[in-house]
Amino acid sequence: MPILSYILTALGAYLLGSIPFGFLVAKAKGIDIRSVGSGNIGATNAMRVLGKPAGIFVMVMDVAKGFVAVWLLPIFIFSFFVPVDHHPSSETVRKGVEIIAGICAVLGHNYTCWLKFKGGKGIATTAGVYLALAPWALLVALVVFILALLASRIVSVASMSAAVALPVTVWIMTPHNYFLGIVTTALGVLAIYKHKSNIQRLIAGTENRLGQKKETK
Repeated sequence: MPILSYILTALGAYLLGSIPFGFLVAKAKGIDIRSVGSGNIGATNAMRVLGKPAGIFVMVMDVAKGFVAVWLLPIFIFSFFVPVDHHPSSETVRKGVEIIAGICAVLGHNYTCWLKFKGGKGIATTAGVYLALAPWALLVALVVFILALLASRIVSVASMSAAVALPVTVWIMTPHNYFLGIVTTALGVLAIYKHKSNIQRLIAGTENRLGQKKETK
């Protein structure tokens, strides 16, 4: 039953995405990551506050939860609730379930129920989602991220550049998949919106650069 599969996937993916790895790793070290650095629970702030090993671990886990939500969760849902056959409509439902899973995993990360619906910016989790949904589009976005980071040495600039590049690439590579295109565009807009404080600091000239320990006052 497609409706049931959508509901179960949405709930499961949200809960998976809502696991606040940055907060948990910092808490294990006796730090409330929300009160230090940028106050964000994502990998960039974790790396700045907790060091590279912890930051890399948080990033990997945030990517993993997006990937698992799209790749593994639909398999579980279909195995128990929507048996897969070779009818074209079944494949259509599967693709829809995967995209729904991706949306909800990112929303779970950005608005986690465990931290009063305040979370991260969703860049790493979105990368995990598109590693499963559209890996070639993700590769293009990753190249854009790296080039923007090398040019600006500002992670937020690189992240927002990738957030623009990803939907553009998805529309070019899969022009007839309107649902995926619209969802990717919406997630890109959300990612930029979540960077609003970074945009304010960029305008003010106080945004952190790579290698810079503290914000310029």
